[in-house]
Amino acid sequence: MTRRVLPTREHGFTLIELTISLVLLALMASVLYGSLSLAGMSWDRGEAKAQQTSEMRLTEDFLRRTLTSQHPLRFQKVLEKPLYFVGTGDSLSYAAALPGRAGAGMYYFKIGVSPNGDSSRLTLSRVIPDYAATTLPDFGNDFSILADRIAEVRFAYFGRDPDAADTVTPTWRDRWDDPQRLPDLIRMDVKPASSAAWPTLVVEPRVALQVGCPNWNPAVRRCT
Repeated sequence: MTRRVLPTREHGFTLIELTISLVLLALMASVLYGSLSLAGMSWDRGEAKAQQTSEMRLTEDFLRRTLTSQHPLRFQKVLEKPLYFVGTGDSLSYAAALPGRAGAGMYYFKIGVSPNGDSSRLTLSRVIPDYAATTLPDFGNDFSILADRIAEVRFAYFGRDPDAADTVTPTWRDRWDDPQRLPDLIRMDVKPASSAAWPTLVVEPRVALQVGCPNWNPAVRRCT
């Protein structure tokens, strides 16, 4: 008697099962790609935030160190000449000494903004003083970038009006016009183009050893 061998059935995916598998695989790939993209965007935002924080700290540290040790330097080192200090709403020029590790010596500094496309840059210029000059130096286009993509920079100055009595209450103003006295306080507000504003920086100038002012009165910050 001959035994009849039944054909074995080979198991495999049906068209529906294969379609479902491909759809699930595509969904998994989409989720993975989205996760990687999100991680990349988070990394970029983190780097941008770290860079902005670094720029802010370096700028504030430099301004605090130089502004608190600025010199009441006068043109030609003559008592009757005005102090080298020019403060406006969007720029600040002053004289200060740098420590040895940063190129020791007296310098004229200017902090301001320069256009850069749809935003601006916070810049620092410096020149070696020409003590024979009778006008402000030409800083030219040679500057260092303190911070990029800045929307606005505002300076303010706290003190009395020129020739005002010491009994007059000091106030904040957006420019400093007294050629004989430094402001009591200097304030700087920086608003980046795409992030939160920096914390307001307020500095009290500490007058260093006088230059060209034999009778400097530190109590009133004036040559007497």
